[in-house]
Amino acid sequence: METFDLAETYVHLEDGPRAAAVTVGPDFWERRGVGTPLHDGRLVMIFRFERPEDWDHWEMHPEGDEIVFLLSGALDLVVEEGDRERVIPLRGRGGCIVPRGVWHRGIIHGPGEALHVTRGAGTQTRAI
Repeated sequence: METFDLAETYVHLEDGPRAAAVTVGPDFWERRGVGTPLHDGRLVMIFRFERPEDWDHWEMHPEGDEIVFLLSGALDLVVEEGDRERVIPLRGRGGCIVPRGVWHRGIIHGPGEALHVTRGAGTQTRAI
């Protein structure tokens, strides 16, 4: 057992009984494709944001809900609902569950951290 920073080393919760630390590097998102151990199970990670800066993409997880829990700071989670967008404000500490198949993005209002738990399989992104 070793300690780690969840913002630099994600945890992969396999569909079975194991959890494994996964080093995050420049090729991390490419490595999690179909046929890799990261495709199945869930990923647990912390994203740090230092300054107000919106996410540069929408994302959608077709195979499972995502938990987004703000640990500190201020984040508006924007979700698509049909032909409109709904803003879910997260402030200080608090979270929500984004249902599978729902496109979402974040608007960041200042420094902070958010914990994400997501099923990585099939994750899709698109430009804003």
